[in-house]
Amino acid sequence: MVLALCLSAVAGAEEYAWKAKWISKQYYQSETNSWLAFRKDIDIEKVPSSLVARIAVDTKYWLWINGEPVVYEGGLKRGPSIGGGYYDKVEIAPYLKEGPNRISVLVWFFGKAGFSHLSSGTCALLFDARSPEVEILSDGSWECSVEYGYGTASHPITNYRLSESNIRYDANLFDYNWFKTPIPRPDERPVPRKAPEWLGSAIELPYLPGDVPMGELVERPIPQWKNYGLKEYPSTRQSGDTLFCKLPYNGHFSPWFKVEAPKGMVISMHTDHDIVSDAKCVSAEYVTKEGVQEYESYGWMNGEVLYYIFPPEVKVLEVKYRETGYDAEFTGSFSCSDPILNDYWQKAQRTLYVCMRDTYYDCPDRERAQWWGDEVNELNEAFYLLDRKADKLARKGIMELVRWQKPDGVMYAPIPCSNYFKELPMQVLNSIGWYGFRGYAFYSGDYSFVKEVYPAVHKYLHEVWKLDSEGLPIYRIGGWDWPDAGSHQDRVAQLHLWYYLALKAEAEFARVLGKETEAADDEAIMSKIATALNANYWNGSAYITPGFEDLPDDRVQALAVISGVASKDKYPMLKKVFAERYNATTYMFPYVLDALYTMGEPQMALDRMRKQCPTIMKDSCTTLWEHWNFEGTCNHAWAGGGVISMVRQLAGIDALKPGYQEFEVNPQMGDLKWLKTGFETNYGRIEVSLHKNGKKIEAEITVPEGTSCKAGGKTLTPGTHKVRI
Repeated sequence: MVLALCLSAVAGAEEYAWKAKWISKQYYQSETNSWLAFRKDIDIEKVPSSLVARIAVDTKYWLWINGEPVVYEGGLKRGPSIGGGYYDKVEIAPYLKEGPNRISVLVWFFGKAGFSHLSSGTCALLFDARSPEVEILSDGSWECSVEYGYGTASHPITNYRLSESNIRYDANLFDYNWFKTPIPRPDERPVPRKAPEWLGSAIELPYLPGDVPMGELVERPIPQWKNYGLKEYPSTRQSGDTLFCKLPYNGHFSPWFKVEAPKGMVISMHTDHDIVSDAKCVSAEYVTKEGVQEYESYGWMNGEVLYYIFPPEVKVLEVKYRETGYDAEFTGSFSCSDPILNDYWQKAQRTLYVCMRDTYYDCPDRERAQWWGDEVNELNEAFYLLDRKADKLARKGIMELVRWQKPDGVMYAPIPCSNYFKELPMQVLNSIGWYGFRGYAFYSGDYSFVKEVYPAVHKYLHEVWKLDSEGLPIYRIGGWDWPDAGSHQDRVAQLHLWYYLALKAEAEFARVLGKETEAADDEAIMSKIATALNANYWNGSAYITPGFEDLPDDRVQALAVISGVASKDKYPMLKKVFAERYNATTYMFPYVLDALYTMGEPQMALDRMRKQCPTIMKDSCTTLWEHWNFEGTCNHAWAGGGVISMVRQLAGIDALKPGYQEFEVNPQMGDLKWLKTGFETNYGRIEVSLHKNGKKIEAEITVPEGTSCKAGGKTLTPGTHKVRI
């Protein structure tokens, strides 16, 4: 065993020992929103059965081999840690052939600050592919050119939160299809070979992989994007110079067209999220050359409608779109006797998907930022809406949040980031707490990250935060005192309860690591917090901070219930507060629902959903609005948090052991007549069908292999069972 481990360690070290060199272009200044074209010709006597290329860039790349597309938008925004970047592993053997082969790589360098990317300041490529038979390494023998066709569009600049720029392409300045240029036969090549004049040579940069400015390189932890291919628009409509192209739903789309035009005509491309909302989203433009030509703008946009603005001199031959997105399937399903809940589920699923890419986003248009309050809702929604590949994105975010921790222990979001560094204290407490880190670990069954993140969590909770004489955390505003949107917030009481829930999560992690003393210390603080809140904050009808001059905050009551601070004898009084108060915004909505079900009030939860959910669901929009009453942007996935309680409490399918290895079905259906739902776990698919029959519920439950289920007083083994609950 020891020998095997040693050999494994040597093999891993050998794989990581880069032989390739970072390459770029002589005299090139790594300008914002610029592009480099790289290519390398190589003769292969025998194609290996496998050849994995490790590819790193700042920021994105497109890879072709022998003119055929291999990777569409490879690379991730930088930031596994401050100063570091990611690399991809791509199997390229299937694209190679015996004889001459051409490797072509187009690199897009963002080169500016943003809420989800930390620029290295250098546009460069690292390409390392090795097998016993073949070796392809980036070095000074590669050809390279600035792709002069690309520049920044004449439109208003993108929102300051975005690291992406608007893309302009002038077809007169560079060959758009440069990567398809035929490879000369060996007998036609000059000796010694001279690079084409338009391309020139790459240069090797004077630092090694892992060195500044490119920093440490971490293997890409999430799948390559799913590429749905070019498709026809469902419908188009012409009005003046604008072609309105209806998209099937709000997603990540790249516009494509084929036209016949004179030289110098400017074609603009936008989505409704840019033109209608004026959010300064990503857009594009194209300058025509003479004749028939086609073009695809690689910077993805999102929205419900794509707008092409064609000058009258341009003859439009074809328009299409390409959808790309996170590689996860829509495996979660839900239907019931209430059409409002059905519509909400469908739009929540679509909203979650459009808010996933390099990170979980708050929204995909004006920000593309990994705000961690949003991510807590999103990672929990993903357990029921998507397949388990989605969990990799949550884990990536967890590791980034911890690795960006400041030396003084403070954590902040969004990260990665290069132009915003403010801590939102209560969001961080939620993130590292019961619903965030612990929620991911428990429902995914993945506790492998706990050992690495625990020291950071412990430092944040016990060094950044100080306690008063009663054992309550002393209020800190951090960089931005934002526990939730909206008004009527009892912030002090909220803080104490978020801190309590964070300690509860840390105590569980401490026990996983065998740190019993630290777990007991956390629980002692929790006991003091609960005692102080029940003695001084409970006024006989609600929890309220002494001196708070507003009515009770439903968010505080929700946190008191789900944390366990509020005992069951207080539920009748708290029920009255929830009946009257609707302070919680879409972010805190799922915690209120959780509290109502915890109190055994499913009808109140359903009534609240029926009242509030329609105010974030416009018929014309396939995704959910950011705030109640159609305020904000129409694609914020935190607004889909209600689907969590629709599965865990309404349908009653909750995990009893990590990853749903053991689960229960204990529904609280309220006035629903029937309900069907299903979702993927790492053990297989759970399916539940419920029909009310008087006071009883007839249930059909599919239990995956390797799991068990408790329902109707029985323990169900793998298979499909009919039980009465």
